Amino acid sequence: MHSEPLKAQKQAVPGEFDRVARRYDLLTGMNPGYNKHLRWSAERLRLVDDPELLLLDLCCGTGLSTEPLVRSYPRAQVVGLDASAGMLAVAAKKPWARAVRFVCGDAMDPAASGLPGPFDGILMAYGIRNMPDPDLCLRRLLALLKPGATICFHEYSVRDSRRSRLVWNAVALGIIIPAGLLTSPGSDIYRYLRASVNHFDGVAAFEARLARAGFTDVHTQTMDGWQAGICHSFLARRPP
Repeated sequence: MHSEPLKAQKQAVPGEFDRVARRYDLLTGMNPGYNKHLRWSAERLRLVDDPELLLLDLCCGTGLSTEPLVRSYPRAQVVGLDASAGMLAVAAKKPWARAVRFVCGDAMDPAASGLPGPFDGILMAYGIRNMPDPDLCLRRLLALLKPGATICFHEYSVRDSRRSRLVWNAVALGIIIPAGLLTSPGSDIYRYLRASVNHFDGVAAFEARLARAGFTDVHTQTMDGWQAGICHSFLARRPP
């Protein structure tokens, strides 16, 4: 898929997620390790739980990435932001969601949504590759962090590894897209998912992008199971 059509599809992502919101958790529940890996990324922030701790889950969707923050840092103040009102409506109905402030807003410019930052930690799961201008987004996220605070991008990245590309495309074509057509007929979001992952930075390129945006202590940890070398925690800090 060429970059211009993909960029147009990125603009349509919130609306597509509105369409699949009610059944989104059903499909992700079929993915072995999905919830465990989100928990790992939350834990890899390595924060000290405290009532004054302020955390942001960016592109929180139905709250599958928010819950690990709530569980890992139960005394913290957690804010979840997403551009899909449909996904947020699903998240807000979950039992643990009473501890979270959900905000409908654009991840490209989260500060414009009246967030309470700066934040002690930010988790952005499966979001940065959907941003129309990732470099601008990263610069704005740097400004949302307190000095020395950590950000984690929980994201697919396969361009550096032929094996990872082969496994990703086999799973996407053989399982994710067919299951998506069954659970959410009429939506093209899962075909877009495959294409956007193939198009996204390799690990080395995204680490370099983070460094250019001004982040320090940039490093990456991967997952286990079929997502080893495919899904990663990209970790970085705002300079002290």
